Amino acid sequence: MKRVLTIQDISCLGKCSLTIALPVISALGSETVILPTAVLSTHTMFTHFTCKDLSDQIAPIAAHWKEEGVTFDAIYTGYLGTVEQIEQIQELIRVFKGQNTTVVIDPVMADNGRLYPAFNMDYVKKNAELCALADIIVPNITEAAFMTGMEYREHHDQGYIQELLASLNELGAGISVLTGVSLAEGKTGVMGYERASGEYYVYQNQRIDAAYHGTGDLFSSTCVGELMKGRDWRDAMRIAADYTAHTIDVTLQNPQKPWYGVDFEATLPKLLTME
Repeated sequence: MKRVLTIQDISCLGKCSLTIALPVISALGSETVILPTAVLSTHTMFTHFTCKDLSDQIAPIAAHWKEEGVTFDAIYTGYLGTVEQIEQIQELIRVFKGQNTTVVIDPVMADNGRLYPAFNMDYVKKNAELCALADIIVPNITEAAFMTGMEYREHHDQGYIQELLASLNELGAGISVLTGVSLAEGKTGVMGYERASGEYYVYQNQRIDAAYHGTGDLFSSTCVGELMKGRDWRDAMRIAADYTAHTIDVTLQNPQKPWYGVDFEATLPKLLTME
């Protein structure tokens, strides 16, 4: 059985970060080890949430794992709250990345042309440095624009996306994949670039007119789980895009109208049959 380490916060209520990564990657057949960077009462779309930073636990936990001889087939990072945490995770990756360890970085920090309120350009620069340690990175267009210094375009064509991917490639990751890529009316999906082959990959599915917290985490976690099953990165991205879209659609049909996250619990059986 493959063993995946996922490093991100845990929102006790909210269907995002570790509360998505742990069940999704586990359901896809990998042992999932977690390293929580913070504990929140809810995710940040709620008001008056509590937050306990766990930065002081990262080094002792990593040291214990090292003492026990623990190894990982994949290391997957999501939301990291501070520059200092990113520096700690950089060191952890250097310690635990073996010859066959796949490092997947989702540099969660921005959307819709804007950084999240807690972040600044120092945080952007540090995330770009983290991406240099990755085999695969999966930023959205906003995050990629910030890390490369390119202009953000809400409306884009394939030429712009290829240019953005070329700039991302200079950060050092083997494979760069952009999410939220819309190349035709009513469509959305991903476009990626593989450094070794010089090949681009485009996948588009039907755009669903809805937005939920945690869908990026669902996409990234599904990618990691599928990669650990031996999927080619292109197939992993395609399945993740289709599964995320399917889960959004199922959530929209829920008469209770959930607003703070998608009903991935109802769609996990579907994921396990996707090819």
